[in-house]
Amino acid sequence: MLGRHRTDHGRLSEVLAHLTAGASLNAVRWMAGVIRCRFDFDKQVAMRLAEQVGRTPAETLERFRRVVPSTTKPPLPAIAMLGESIVHGEDIRRPLGIRRAYPTEVVTRVAEYYQGSDLVVVAKGRIDGLQLVADDGPFTTGSGPLVSGPTLALIPHARGRSRT
Repeated sequence: MLGRHRTDHGRLSEVLAHLTAGASLNAVRWMAGVIRCRFDFDKQVAMRLAEQVGRTPAETLERFRRVVPSTTKPPLPAIAMLGESIVHGEDIRRPLGIRRAYPTEVVTRVAEYYQGSDLVVVAKGRIDGLQLVADDGPFTTGSGPLVSGPTLALIPHARGRSRT
């Protein structure tokens, strides 16, 4: 989905546009896109991304700011959308050196959701055979080689990303 050869600002704009798209799609519009893209979800993500990326980073940011109060979402569980917001929010914050603290109970619920689901992103299958243990909260799952750290760091791991 994200271009690997783009500048950091280009990549960050794409992540922000992805969040904007998620807050702009209701169930009907989401399904129409799925059908239009012949059930190729990656193609739909790319199509929606292209709709939301502005000509400049400032324009992309303005589009995002307009949807911040939105309660519109695709037909996905609210916890999945929360996970998207946290993970992609961190995708933007980390390169910019911005730290964000999340309530332990919130990131724990997201981690528990990913631990038991392959909806939205393949997560459950990625952590099979591993033992994930949060060192800042109650989250723990699995057995096998130990992966430990803050709950916020375990969430991207479940999504197939490695972060320090």
